[in-house]
Amino acid sequence: MTSAIVGYARTSTTDQTAGLEAQLRDLEAAGCHRIFKEQLSSVDTKRPELGRALDYVREGDMLVVTKLDRLARSMAHLVEITGKLKAKGVELKVLALNLDTSTPTGKLMLNLMGSIAEFERELMLERQREGIAKAKAEGKYKGRAPTARRKAADVRRLRAEGKTIEAIVKELSVSRSSVFRALREEKAAAS
Repeated sequence: MTSAIVGYARTSTTDQTAGLEAQLRDLEAAGCHRIFKEQLSSVDTKRPELGRALDYVREGDMLVVTKLDRLARSMAHLVEITGKLKAKGVELKVLALNLDTSTPTGKLMLNLMGSIAEFERELMLERQREGIAKAKAEGKYKGRAPTARRKAADVRRLRAEGKTIEAIVKELSVSRSSVFRALREEKAAAS
């Protein structure tokens, strides 16, 4: 008997609002009364809402996600998450796969699907690396322009105006380390 049905939704970027809305709709339709959501890449080591969801669930609860890749970034990560859920007596349901770990078939399918998802991701990354190498060889690949470096002049201007580091971080949406780097580079150039 399931006590509570808890949902978790994630998109990789804040631009993916339609994807997040679709997940929320599907989770609500699945009976989730509490939904944890976040918009950040799966490679981010800190996923606070996933952590909150895992802390929130109790024995007899069910954690529901729309797709496996919304939950885990690798097979190792999936094993870690399902281990935590199992230790707490919580089941996992993946809507897109019609997978429910409260059944033996669901447990088997979860392990198989996790392995396949990790394999597909590795293939995709390999193709991406090959494409980048080819583009570099042809002189077509320049890489991503560092966002914070483009704002270095603004960092120095705001600091000269007497703004605090925290105020600069907030106003420019850059990290503290980026602010300090821009200020260090200015000092190094002046020497």
